[in-house]
Amino acid sequence: MEAIVLAGGFGTRLASRLEGVPKSMAPIAGHPFLEILLAQLRRAGCSRVQLSVGHLFQVIQQHFGRQFQGLQLDYVIETVPLGTGGAIRFALEQATEPSVLVLNGDTFLEVDYSGMMRFHAKEGAPITIAAVYHPNIARYGGVVIDGNRVVGYEEKRRSRPGPHQGPSQGWISAGVYVFNRKLKWPPALKENFSIELDFFVPEIGRLRPAAYKVNGYFLDIGVPEDLDRAQTELSRFIP
Repeated sequence: MEAIVLAGGFGTRLASRLEGVPKSMAPIAGHPFLEILLAQLRRAGCSRVQLSVGHLFQVIQQHFGRQFQGLQLDYVIETVPLGTGGAIRFALEQATEPSVLVLNGDTFLEVDYSGMMRFHAKEGAPITIAAVYHPNIARYGGVVIDGNRVVGYEEKRRSRPGPHQGPSQGWISAGVYVFNRKLKWPPALKENFSIELDFFVPEIGRLRPAAYKVNGYFLDIGVPEDLDRAQTELSRFIP
């Protein structure tokens, strides 16, 4: 099993809390968040991880080097920002397995990665998206699922006051994917693009990604209040 972890984000909303480290290295009960993700991948049987890095990547390299608990680490360094889509496309060019796990470096999902890979192979889709049911999809935007396929996206929106206009629950993308390494990308895509807005949304009819529904714990540490939650809620996952 091979994985790509997107760890090049600037962490703008956490800037006052990061103190010179990239978002994926945000401290969680004394451990970098990225350690939790890598330990999870190692336990699932992953043997190689490509760390897609850019902003303050030296901090990550100096901490981990070339391996973590026997897990091989390679670095894919962005010389210019590529966005989530550009970073995935760039790293896939250097992958070796037919299908590759892709994780956002600032979200945690309690998921069976091996099971997700088996589901991806069974469904025969070019991409599989892990979907988790969330009580408030306003922050993330929702995914529309029909059977075992993602068939649409709901835009992120602000919650409005009123008995029928408050937060709504539904399926969201959990920031964990499986990509076929030889995926055909549209030629019109720019070098820097968003994997959701610029690729999934306009290409959803052609792609029909498989939807891997997950009931496990989910947390995005991208805002200060959720980073605070992580200090206690993620402590049981620290290696």
